[in-house]
Amino acid sequence: MDSLQNHFLIAMPSLKETYFERSVIYLCEHNKKGAMGIIINRPSPILLDELLLQINAKEDDHSHNNPEQKILIGGPVTPERGFVLHSSKTGWKQSKTLNDELMLTTSQDILTSLGSKNAPKEFIVALGASVWDRGQLEQEIAENSWLSIPANNTLLFDVDYDLRWQHATQPLGFDAWQLSNQIGHA
Repeated sequence: MDSLQNHFLIAMPSLKETYFERSVIYLCEHNKKGAMGIIINRPSPILLDELLLQINAKEDDHSHNNPEQKILIGGPVTPERGFVLHSSKTGWKQSKTLNDELMLTTSQDILTSLGSKNAPKEFIVALGASVWDRGQLEQEIAENSWLSIPANNTLLFDVDYDLRWQHATQPLGFDAWQLSNQIGHA
């Protein structure tokens, strides 16, 4: 299987009543060792502004574009670890370039910029990640647990959290509600 890095995984109806029900995951990494991604449509109750104020990372005279932006629950693995998926902008200690337009930063120094004019133009802050061991994601895809499509920044940054699962399949010409958990079964 080719790498699905920079793709979205869309939870199929067969994942109903699981941790990943109706999830959309941005895959940051997918190689022969496994895969890692961030759920992009599961907000936590924590507002980003509240976090920035708590760590004194928000400037009094600047606020990022959306004061109601929530921190996302990125997945069940390392839920205490923060991940910032953002438009390309360098200058932080632990950043990885994902493609020409996106980076993933895991160092705390980026948080200081999020409350200021130095913030990346677009970003998502998540706690935790979704991780698969070698061959595990491929097996789940073969079992019709996930549908994969190339990622796009519109779904990532411009669509409300609550609508991302429904909108994810639109590039394929259908709506998510049309998916059946019987796909691939005779």
